Amino acid sequence: MSIEHHPDDSMLAAFAAGTLDHGQHVAIATHLVSCPQCRAFMHAMEHVGGAVLSRLSPAPMSSNALKQAEARLNETPLPAAIPAAPTVSETEVSALPEFVRRYRFGSWTWIAPSVHVRPIVLPQTSDTCVFLLKSGPGTKMLQHSHTGIEMTCVLTGAFSHDGGHYGPGDFDFGDETVDHQPVVDAGLECICLVAMQGELRLNGLIGRLMQPFVRL
Repeated sequence: MSIEHHPDDSMLAAFAAGTLDHGQHVAIATHLVSCPQCRAFMHAMEHVGGAVLSRLSPAPMSSNALKQAEARLNETPLPAAIPAAPTVSETEVSALPEFVRRYRFGSWTWIAPSVHVRPIVLPQTSDTCVFLLKSGPGTKMLQHSHTGIEMTCVLTGAFSHDGGHYGPGDFDFGDETVDHQPVVDAGLECICLVAMQGELRLNGLIGRLMQPFVRL
C-alpha cells in the first residue's frame, strides 16, 4: 500500500532545522522511517541549510571557549538509561521504529471500548504527550476535537475520517480546527503512534459523559 498522507513542507523543514518540540520530532521521525518521499525532501532541506551556513561569515569564538570544552571533557558521563518493563516486542507492534523501542513504555490502559493507549516516556522534556493508540477492528471513535496539535502515524491497520483513508505509513495532522470521528477498518486492529499537545475534547452527549474518564 502506497503512502498517501504526509507532513507538510513546513513540518519537514522544521524537523530538518531541529526546531520541533521533542515529541513532535519523534512523530515526524517515525513517519520518515517508512516514507522515502519525505526522507528525500528532508535531506534536500538539510543540504540547503548546510549551503546557507557555508556562506556565512566566520564568527569569533569567545576567549574561554577552549577552557569550556576541556571542562566538558572532564565531566562524569551520565549512566545509560535502563528501559522500564514492559517493553514493546516486534511481534506486538511490528512496524514500530527501532529508535522508539529504546524508549521506556508504560502499560496498555483502557480508555474506551476496544481502545487502549500505552504511554511512551521521552528522554527529554516535552510539551507533547506521545503514546501508542490501539483500536479494535471496526471501532468507531467518539466525535472529538483538540485543544492543540495532534500528529498521528499509522503503524498497522487503517482508519478513515472526513480527511480521507489512512493506512500503514500515513501521517495525519489535526489541530483546533479539526473535529472528526475516525472509524477503524474492519478485519484488523489499528495501532498508531500519536504525538498530542493540549487535550482531547469529546463531543455529543456520550462524549461529555465519558470525558472525565478519558485521560491521555
